[in-house]
Amino acid sequence: MTPLRQKMIDLMAFRQFASKTQQAYLGAVIKLSTYYHRSPDQIDSEEVKHWLMTTACERNWSASTVHQTMMALKFCYHHVLEQEDFFLDLPLPKRPQKIPVLLTQKEVYSILQATHNLKHLTLLSLCYGCGLRVSELVALTQDDIDSERLLLRVVQGKGKKDRSIPLSSTLLDLLRVYWQAWHPKHYLFCSCQQQKKALGISSVQKVFTKAKLDAGIHKAGGIHSLRHAYATHQLEHGLPIHQLQLFLGHGDIRVTLKYLHWVPGTQVMASDLLAQFAPDDRLMHKPEVSDEPF
Repeated sequence: MTPLRQKMIDLMAFRQFASKTQQAYLGAVIKLSTYYHRSPDQIDSEEVKHWLMTTACERNWSASTVHQTMMALKFCYHHVLEQEDFFLDLPLPKRPQKIPVLLTQKEVYSILQATHNLKHLTLLSLCYGCGLRVSELVALTQDDIDSERLLLRVVQGKGKKDRSIPLSSTLLDLLRVYWQAWHPKHYLFCSCQQQKKALGISSVQKVFTKAKLDAGIHKAGGIHSLRHAYATHQLEHGLPIHQLQLFLGHGDIRVTLKYLHWVPGTQVMASDLLAQFAPDDRLMHKPEVSDEPF
């Protein structure tokens, strides 16, 4: 491993980037370096621009992939190579605004009823009942349940943020029944009853997929659709948008406002509110010994 690659890895770890972000950033710079067979410090901005445009077109990259690649290059040149004058005069492509398929309350209940395993029923019920991301669901421990105040604590969720979510008494009763049956040692949902190892994300996704098929529901979408359903159903029951933002752990209110499109009578209000927070499509501004080229 070259000193430059190690420096990038160390900087990303120091800034506590998520592991997937670190892999994506490192992968983008490696691809650039491999394309030219040179180290990034020997590749100028025009060459970077040529590679990015050529590769994105040839491989039909999505807008999200282009955004992430540009952020990776920005991090490498600005922070790793410390080239403050590095600048890509490329406009960021617009991300398509897609509204995922929504599960109705009846469909959610059908999915839950299709599970014949207490563990599976509990984890899917908790995912929907608290609007959790699957990564947050598998990271839960028994200490995260506040039975006195009827709250579920999410520790260091997306964006390295803690938050508390209301826990219904019905869901708490289900959790108690589950605990009596499984007696989890640390993680609430462990891969083995005798081990302190969290259930894998892919395992949870398979549980949801099977329950959805058993319920006879063929709408597109994985387990994250339970989070979308939670958000929309909460709005339908009158939960203020700013409270929903806190419960979901959104750092940007614009993300939460998109759920208004699903609530009858709020489409115009959603458009008006989103217009106030219209994203600024800017160009990428100035910032802030091995055989391998990188």
